[in-house]
Amino acid sequence: MQVTAISIYPVKSTRPIALSESEVLPRGLPWDRRWMLVDSEARFVTARQYPVLAMINTALGADTLDISVTGREGLRIPLAEPAAPPMPVTVWKDRCEAVPAGAAADAWFSDYLGTRVRLVRMTDTLVRPVNPDYGAPADQVSFADGFPLLLISAASLQDLNRRLQLPVPMQRFRPNLVVDGEQPYGEDSWRRLRVGEVEFEGVKNCSRCVFTTIDPCTGVKDPGGEPLRTLAGYRRRDGGGVFFGQNLIPRSRGTIRLGDCVRVLEYHA
Repeated sequence: MQVTAISIYPVKSTRPIALSESEVLPRGLPWDRRWMLVDSEARFVTARQYPVLAMINTALGADTLDISVTGREGLRIPLAEPAAPPMPVTVWKDRCEAVPAGAAADAWFSDYLGTRVRLVRMTDTLVRPVNPDYGAPADQVSFADGFPLLLISAASLQDLNRRLQLPVPMQRFRPNLVVDGEQPYGEDSWRRLRVGEVEFEGVKNCSRCVFTTIDPCTGVKDPGGEPLRTLAGYRRRDGGGVFFGQNLIPRSRGTIRLGDCVRVLEYHA
């Protein structure tokens, strides 16, 4: 198997940036989900509530994160860490700290969404632990839903698309890594794997939600609830949840690249 795509999503719920290679850090890939929006109660805001967030483009400049969307003036956010003091924020049930990105960013996103929001940043010194039911005490994660990376095999998407009237792109599922050369859903059972020179632990299959029904080209939810509706027909489990993809925690550091060999070292029983 080989790596066929590497992606990061600097601002939670916005479009990905495709990479040819990336360093792997304990909390995932650099810049991945390092920014997110919060409401007046400092609770995370995503495309689940505001689907048009999925239409926003991000790009990494020399010293800025560049934000753009069709029909609007762009925004540039310094990559240098803000000097503002941290504030408590909530991601799902997690309470952690983040640093405000500044008034200009708040105004841009608030105007775009038509509601008051703030953009916050996870700096290098701020730590959000992984759910202890799945990770070790020192494991950490960015503003991703729960884990440092998500991997999906191309074969799994191909199998799903054979069941759909209208095929969907991999972008609907927002993985960091896509690999080829595996049977559909083979990644479900991967417990330990090596990608190039980096080892990962597969800790939990990814439970999917309404976000998968949002078309990132239009910011509109599929009226029939696809592809989640079809997935629910054959990927729902007795304990609840509809699963697609494998969540990973890095177990070493290094660099991953397109074309890297992917080797499964151990399978879940």
